[in-house]
Amino acid sequence: MTRAYILTLSCPDQPGIVHAVSGFLYERGGNIEEAAQYNDHGTGLFFMRVRFACDQLTFEDLKEQLKFFADPFKMQWKLHSTEQPMRTVIFVSKEGHCLNDLLFRVKSGLLPLDVRAIVSNHREFYQLAASYNIPFHHIPVVGGNKGQAEAKQFEIIESEGAELVVLARYMQILSDDLCRKLSGRAINIHHSFLPSFKGAKPYYQAHDRGVKLIGATAHYVTADLDEGPIIEQDVARVDHSYTVESLTATGRDTECLVLARAVKWHSEHRVLLNGHRTVIFR
Repeated sequence: MTRAYILTLSCPDQPGIVHAVSGFLYERGGNIEEAAQYNDHGTGLFFMRVRFACDQLTFEDLKEQLKFFADPFKMQWKLHSTEQPMRTVIFVSKEGHCLNDLLFRVKSGLLPLDVRAIVSNHREFYQLAASYNIPFHHIPVVGGNKGQAEAKQFEIIESEGAELVVLARYMQILSDDLCRKLSGRAINIHHSFLPSFKGAKPYYQAHDRGVKLIGATAHYVTADLDEGPIIEQDVARVDHSYTVESLTATGRDTECLVLARAVKWHSEHRVLLNGHRTVIFR
């Protein structure tokens, strides 16, 4: 069976990059199945994502040869095999709508994830995890034990070889240290249309301000609370008759959709970081 790979890259823009990449793959028996590129005129950077099939070289051989190819272009690049779904650990607290939605999508074959563990500071969803045959780890975060709790969490992430951590309404602020360790591989869903209504209880804030649109934002986790690079956002229209409870119910549906899209794009290697922003090849 012909193996498929995804190459993502960014580098200073110059003429001939697409030609060089396609030529490199052609010379090694690669057949391009999907390609997209973007030139950021503001930063002078070039971004590209290529999915290609190749059975003449192994994954390791391709990586080794890419090192020499990429160096003259000053490329930052990653090569991914499509054979295995992305190993993922999901964090959750007491609200399980996003967790339930993600697990159902994975089970239905709609998300290319291999969910290796569910981590929670509460016990609410151990039965849901068991119904999907996924290990559930209850790690309370109380008092002054945050450092020890995060050490256990990171041990699970590393032992499972997780490429992605999803904060599916995990209502704890990660330490700067853990944020750095998970840089570029942890996605949070914020129940607000950032940058508005940051922090806790945004639906209460939105109701108090009488908003006409509520939304949700999926973004990468950084040490700056709710300020990581945004992957996806969406909104739902509301009016003066909505209570905090009905706002929250409407918002939860939006959260599920936004998080699922962001996770799908990340797991398909469609998201490239561009400073504080993202480039997304949908």
